[in-house]
Amino acid sequence: MKMKKKIPSKEDLKKLDVESWGIWTKEKSKFDWSYGDTETCYILDGEVEVNDPQTGEKIEFKKGDLVQFEKGLKCVWNVKKPVRKYYSFDIKFGEID
Repeated sequence: MKMKKKIPSKEDLKKLDVESWGIWTKEKSKFDWSYGDTETCYILDGEVEVNDPQTGEKIEFKKGDLVQFEKGLKCVWNVKKPVRKYYSFDIKFGEID
């Protein structure tokens, strides 16, 4: 599994120092994406579906979800509702479990 999500507790968010991360926004759209590093993000607004065409794996996430994408993943983003998220490339894949 190269994508995962969870609903974090307030303690999880504080431990990760989410509010110090960068913010990224994107309008409703569909695009190809690949990850040169593992990305961890916390969704502030929006609704997104990400598909891995190689494996058929799909993940959907929305406001309040903590999501992780593994380094090397090539995927298709489908932003169904404009998204705003905190993001970080400084956390190893699996550290949000």
